[in-house]
Amino acid sequence: MTAPREKVKSFPTGPGVYLMKDAEERVIYVGKAVNLKSRAGSYFTKAAEIERRTAELTTEIADIDFIETESEVDALLLEARLIKDVQPKFNSELKDDKSFPYLQITTNEEFPRVEFTRTPLSQGVKLYGPFTSAKKLRGTISVLQKIFRFRTCTLDIEEEDEKWRWFRPCLLASINQCTAPCNLRISSADYKEDIRRLKMFLDGNKKKLLRDMQKEMAAASKDLKFEKAARLRDEIKALENIHLRGDLEEHAQPEVFYIDPKKGLAGLKQIFKLKETPRVIEGVDIAHLQGGETVASLVQFIDGLPFKHGYKRYKIRTVDGVDDFGSIREVVSRRISRLHREGQAFPDILLIDGGKGQLNAAMAAMKALGVDPPFTISIAKREEEIYVPGEAEPRKLSRHAYGLRLLQYVRDESHRFAQNYHHLLRSKSSLHDE
Repeated sequence: MTAPREKVKSFPTGPGVYLMKDAEERVIYVGKAVNLKSRAGSYFTKAAEIERRTAELTTEIADIDFIETESEVDALLLEARLIKDVQPKFNSELKDDKSFPYLQITTNEEFPRVEFTRTPLSQGVKLYGPFTSAKKLRGTISVLQKIFRFRTCTLDIEEEDEKWRWFRPCLLASINQCTAPCNLRISSADYKEDIRRLKMFLDGNKKKLLRDMQKEMAAASKDLKFEKAARLRDEIKALENIHLRGDLEEHAQPEVFYIDPKKGLAGLKQIFKLKETPRVIEGVDIAHLQGGETVASLVQFIDGLPFKHGYKRYKIRTVDGVDDFGSIREVVSRRISRLHREGQAFPDILLIDGGKGQLNAAMAAMKALGVDPPFTISIAKREEEIYVPGEAEPRKLSRHAYGLRLLQYVRDESHRFAQNYHHLLRSKSSLHDE
């Protein structure tokens, strides 16, 4: 039998998985490689013989085999399946103090989530792993998301809940990397079909998956469903070219910035010691257009989600020039006076974009009306400080606090809505001016 040291010299230079065996032909270690020849050969160097993490392993290697794959993604997934099935001795000994990462797909939701996790759930999920590299797993999720366009957020989306039609999707929808179930842009049935395809790929059934997708594309084209056929064509092409995507670590990205509505609202209740969990938040922003015209926007969030029927724009009527404080006074006065006049409830939280001066302007407007104001705060952009009436110093919340993230979302949405005003000036019928 050829010695392992010599055997690896004939290994291919493409991606795959290598299997090290002891004298009794038991698999003692499974590893993945972008270049099988180079990676497997590295275990038979003097450095490997004295390296603490590999010294004991190298003394037990009696044979070595490989399984070539089409891509590094395929190699990563095959390695995880083999480790789980074979449970090699040294894969367990070489892992660090942290638990191995897993890819987790929820199975008990209308729109299943795909997640990276080190603490997998015991039920209600389909698990893939463990994986030996967190960075490469994150990169794999990113690559696969470009093909299967699944969601990675933690939103509790229900297809029958109409409020989701007014939810603003995250950036991933804009770059065509998510089908945006959070905006009900895809049915639960179609979304689950995408997840079924993803599972087929993760289970190692790539060739069958491609055959099925090609048949489905042909059928869609025959039925004149050209949009569906085009989407399947693009997915097939991406799957076939997955080996051209380069090093997986290059694709690793931080978690998608998302807002969990329930946690955000609960956080605001706790931070500001509110009697009840807030349900309605309204955000106000001022924008100055070309030509010196000043406009304002008001956005409304219900249960932590944008409610676009409640959005309004205002032309500032009583203020000349650039005067944010005066503009805030006018907008808040017009909004609150109308709600008061019509007997409608005030928002649970009124959020003003700006610092202490803008907050004081809003409070002065409501004082002049003689009304009992809603809970009103402002958020300053530079340091993300929160100003609260009666408090001399602003509050600085944790950058990771769900409550702050929700306030930032409301603020950013009001800013976007104000800045886009000039596009709508061309269509006066679309302007809801109060």
